[in-house]
Amino acid sequence: MKLTIFFRLIMGYLIIFISVIGMNVYTIVQMNRINEVTQSVLTINNRLADFAVKLSDIILSQVRYDRKFIISKDEIFYNEFLRLESDFDRYLGEMISIADSIQTRSFLKKIKESYQNYQSLSHEESKYIKGGISSSRQSSNQEKEKATNSIIDELGKLETYIRENNADKIRRLHEIGAGLRRLAIVITGAFLIFSIVISLYINRSITYPLSVLEKKTREIGQGNFKGNLDLSSPPELAELAGAFNLMCNKLNELDKMKADFFSTIAHELRTPLSTIRMGTTLLKEGGEGPVTQGQRDILDVFEKESHRLMGLVNSLLDLSKMEAGMMSFDFEPKNIRPLIDQAIEELGPLVEAKKINLEVTVMERVPMIKIDSERILQALRNLIGNAIKFSPERGRVRISVRSVDHGVEVSVADAGPGIPPGDLITIFEKFRQATARGPHPIEGTGLGLAIAKQIITHHGGKIWAESEIGHGSTFIFVLPA
Repeated sequence: MKLTIFFRLIMGYLIIFISVIGMNVYTIVQMNRINEVTQSVLTINNRLADFAVKLSDIILSQVRYDRKFIISKDEIFYNEFLRLESDFDRYLGEMISIADSIQTRSFLKKIKESYQNYQSLSHEESKYIKGGISSSRQSSNQEKEKATNSIIDELGKLETYIRENNADKIRRLHEIGAGLRRLAIVITGAFLIFSIVISLYINRSITYPLSVLEKKTREIGQGNFKGNLDLSSPPELAELAGAFNLMCNKLNELDKMKADFFSTIAHELRTPLSTIRMGTTLLKEGGEGPVTQGQRDILDVFEKESHRLMGLVNSLLDLSKMEAGMMSFDFEPKNIRPLIDQAIEELGPLVEAKKINLEVTVMERVPMIKIDSERILQALRNLIGNAIKFSPERGRVRISVRSVDHGVEVSVADAGPGIPPGDLITIFEKFRQATARGPHPIEGTGLGLAIAKQIITHHGGKIWAESEIGHGSTFIFVLPA
């Protein structure tokens, strides 16, 4: 299925959006892990450490009050002992409630058992003291000392475990943070690359068909009406390409009809024009009786105009044959310099009439090229003739010939008013002339440059014009060796 431009854009944005969401979700999960470890250190380990210190202080204080009570039999010391016992139980209970590991609970269980043993021994001994009953103090003291030592030892182990656990958790935080940074860099890089690839794909899938359409539009503007666009995707541009092909086919048909029309008209005009020329010649020679000077002047005009019309008809026929591919060319290796000299000689009267300064520059070692002499002479005659016509009186026309890579370049520069930039391409179309050629427009059919282009193109060369308004024009063509 061919995806539309809209659907391609939506899919591209959706993929990028999902990638961003996925990266954000992963980041949030990792941040929650960091938060959990941080909370564990702050709310559990630190509190356990504080409580362990308090329990150590309480048990040591109880031992002191217990000994003072045994020695002095003062109830005040025993009451302090009981108060501290309540604090110990309360702190120990809180520690048991927040313990988050089996090891911590194991320490607390041993502490509780040892403390309960210590409590029972202390209460039993206080009962004997209050009742005046003697007991084995040495045995009792040893038992209580053993219990208190066990409590203090377990509390020390618990504190050591808490410190190590804190270090492990901080190390885990560092590892999670470092891993998150590395992964963030990798994901960001991959996301950027992926986004660029997706963007380039979408951009190319849209801009490439548009560039093809733009190129075809330029070709149509230059007179190439072949409907050869083959775009299957996106569907919108495929439909536009189909419309372009249809338009090109119609334009091609119209262009063919126009060419056929001109060819037919030109062919049909040749016979009556030949008859008119022959009749004019007979009249001027007195074949039908004496001719007055006024009649002779009129016949001169007829003869001149019939010659001009015959030239136009011949040009139309030549151009029609070239466009239809029916013109035959006889290619032979020749030097182009003699053809330039012949064209200048034929245009000599026009050069003399306008007193044109004609300069010819030919570089040494110009190679021989395969050309049809008659056709290249026709192209040179058109180009040099145009340069002379559009140059002012006493102006200068420069013709230069030089060798280029695998060919010969010929340029004809005039001193005319110049050609507007917008006309530099269209002037090579038939019946087209520059829109601004000076204050005194020169008559012409607009076929000379079209014929020259057809001749140069059929020789495998190329022709173009360079110009600047007010500084003349230069026509250049290159023929392959």
